Amino acid sequence: MTLVQMQPRRAKANPTPRTVDTAMEAAGPQVCDDMTVEVALAVMTSARTNHLLVCDEGGLCAGLVTQAQLTALRDTAAYTDHVRLRAVLGDRGPFTWTRTTMAEAEHAMRYRGVDALPVVDEQGSALGVLALAR
Repeated sequence: MTLVQMQPRRAKANPTPRTVDTAMEAAGPQVCDDMTVEVALAVMTSARTNHLLVCDEGGLCAGLVTQAQLTALRDTAAYTDHVRLRAVLGDRGPFTWTRTTMAEAEHAMRYRGVDALPVVDEQGSALGVLALAR
């Protein structure tokens, strides 16, 4: 007869879903919503970034604009050099929060057709940016 050593079964760990705060990038340049499109494009060029976080006069995040979005607007016949970022943004958002799971954030980004989302705290201040991997 051979002895077999039995090992207790390990319970499967329930992994905690990965959240946005583990994948977001630093906030980067933030500008006010009264900035013109031309100045915003210049800021993007000098900062070597493809997006800017836009804040309102109270310092709360109003949204995110991309270089592609602003360039496309600038190339339209209706564009003037007086267009402000607040006109580009329209309503606030979309945003995500640090405790949102990556799966939820990725689904929301794909559904809305955006490559990046501002990450905000409970008060609405920008903490960072979540961008889809290319």
